[in-house]
Amino acid sequence: MHRFLVVVERAGANYSAFAPDLPGCIATGDTVEETRRNMQEAIELHLQGLKEDDLPIPEPGSFAEFVEVAS
Repeated sequence: MHRFLVVVERAGANYSAFAPDLPGCIATGDTVEETRRNMQEAIELHLQGLKEDDLPIPEPGSFAEFVEVAS
């Protein structure tokens, strides 16, 4: 099992998501939850495609942190 960081962003009237460790793997949705579900499916399909093409699955290496700054 692999765990990949997924970044979800507001994109106007909807949301978009991407996985920094899986270039080109993106998804969108009307809500955050829909976007998460769509991204889960996109990652599964992306990894399946890598396996079918005999390409290695990248090792997850990205992480996220919050940084506080004075305003």
